[in-house]
Amino acid sequence: MPRSILLALAIAGFGHAVSATTPPGTPPAPAGVYVADPAHTSVAWSLDHSGLSHWTARFVGAKAVLDWKPEEPAASTLRVEIDPRSLRTDFPFPEETDFDGMIAGSEDFLAGKPIVFVSETIEVTGENTGLVHGDLTMRGETHPATLAVTFNGSMAEHPFAKVAKVGFSATASFDRSDWGLDTLVPLIGDRIDVTIETQFMPEGS
Repeated sequence: MPRSILLALAIAGFGHAVSATTPPGTPPAPAGVYVADPAHTSVAWSLDHSGLSHWTARFVGAKAVLDWKPEEPAASTLRVEIDPRSLRTDFPFPEETDFDGMIAGSEDFLAGKPIVFVSETIEVTGENTGLVHGDLTMRGETHPATLAVTFNGSMAEHPFAKVAKVGFSATASFDRSDWGLDTLVPLIGDRIDVTIETQFMPEGS
């Protein structure tokens, strides 16, 4: 089968797939501008901690805008902004040390500056997978980064929210030192692994 036909089938599937738990015949979400549902969005990250464990933390203040084009997913666009002050490490002794505040605001770490990802191109790689290539800004520095995305499905009307929903899972890996965040490397790992789970809903809903 010609590559062009395979690509067209992949794009069609990526735009119209529904999850395994979606009732048959459920209409997919239409094209439009969507925003991340904060109640169903998580951004977790981990890195090696002295070779003994993978230390994990999360951001709870991620905002994202998706211009969703289900008929041509590769033409969609994405912008994500994370407030570093929304960092949650679950440090067990907050009365002794504001560990979250130190990592979020210290010049040795995130320097209190927004973390921003802006898509440049979207590459459809399978029936419900793709790579979102873009620019990631941390600490005021911008470098390329890629999200490996799985499209989990969509609904024209979610049974609970009563609005359209589009769902994704995503992962990314990068070296924090590329953004000048090299404090304690290599005792604390350079490589950061990010896991994202999110649902989008129409802007203004």
